[in-house]
Amino acid sequence: MDSPALLTQYRAELLDRVVPFWMKYGIDWKNGGINTCLADDGKVLSQDKYVWSQLRAVWTFSALYNKIEPRQEWLDVAAHIFNFIKRWGRNEKGEWLFCLAPDGTPRLDGATSIYCDAFAIYGFTEFARATGNSEAIARARETYATARQRLARPGSYQTHPLPIPPGLKAHGISMIFALVFDELGRHLNDPEIIRAGLAHANQVMDVFLRPERQRLFEFVRLDDALMDAPPGRVVNPGHAIESMWFMIHLFQRQNNAARIRQALDVIRWHLELGWDQEYGGIVLARAAEGSFWEKNADTKIWWPHTEALYALLLAYSISKQAWCLEWFQHVNDYAFSHFPVAQYGEWTQNLDRHGNKLNATIALPVKDPFHLARALIYSIGILEELERGG
Repeated sequence: MDSPALLTQYRAELLDRVVPFWMKYGIDWKNGGINTCLADDGKVLSQDKYVWSQLRAVWTFSALYNKIEPRQEWLDVAAHIFNFIKRWGRNEKGEWLFCLAPDGTPRLDGATSIYCDAFAIYGFTEFARATGNSEAIARARETYATARQRLARPGSYQTHPLPIPPGLKAHGISMIFALVFDELGRHLNDPEIIRAGLAHANQVMDVFLRPERQRLFEFVRLDDALMDAPPGRVVNPGHAIESMWFMIHLFQRQNNAARIRQALDVIRWHLELGWDQEYGGIVLARAAEGSFWEKNADTKIWWPHTEALYALLLAYSISKQAWCLEWFQHVNDYAFSHFPVAQYGEWTQNLDRHGNKLNATIALPVKDPFHLARALIYSIGILEELERGG
């Protein structure tokens, strides 16, 4: 792998195209926050402000400042979005709302997704790293406390726009709260919060992951048993890959080499499961036995590819195994030949199985400054480490 050339490419993609797109088209300096319902050409399709998009944007612009370079313009954007969402984003119970009007007025949906609470912890922790802002940390702590209470009562919270089927629990919940609790706990040096993150990580690795089947399932029963019928058989390869780099970050901090080796295996298994051997690219979902899951399961969505790019570079930096580079080349070639919108700078979101652009909405009608930017930020860090001989 030509690390210097790849580093140049990834820095240019982030700093010359992706970030300028958001600075030009996304920031709502008039009303506050950021517009994320954007077309590929930057046109604002709706000024509805999905709360998790606002919170993830706080993370991204803070991480740019913390991990790429301390540009004041990025910190100003992070602060602008933080000030908007801290004012409007929560209800009287301290739960994060799902969607706001352009001026911050709550939509009727209410607090219909606990994922918003996870992204509040994530975004505010990163913002606090950049600024030392005591209000950000206070809000993150408060959200941790309310989220833990809700998570202890399955069925007491919603996960809009993708509800958890009755009688099941979701990998996505343990995956994201493992990461964000660990990030907050490490920042605060708080053993209780770190243990809470580790408990969710062990759920991912001991309950949703089934090594004997080489699958990480999206749903299991409340008693941890598999459900051998739809939707219990669904596997989302991109989600599994993203989850495993979360686990690697967490278990590196735990110095748990066995868990890290296990996570590397899971990345490989789900690339083998998810890769479309006929047309290339990572499909959205499979049934556990390998067939397509349901309508749109054969689509190629941008974010599984961005997550795989970083996961594979991370895996290679740890293991130095050839399969990491071989798969990285496949994913990199497909992603950069299909998703970038060269004229405007961001990536298109949804393709059909053949690689043609789809206008259909998957989950939310948003183009967040998150998955792509985050993958590039972290990948740049790995490539700099490899260039130094790491």
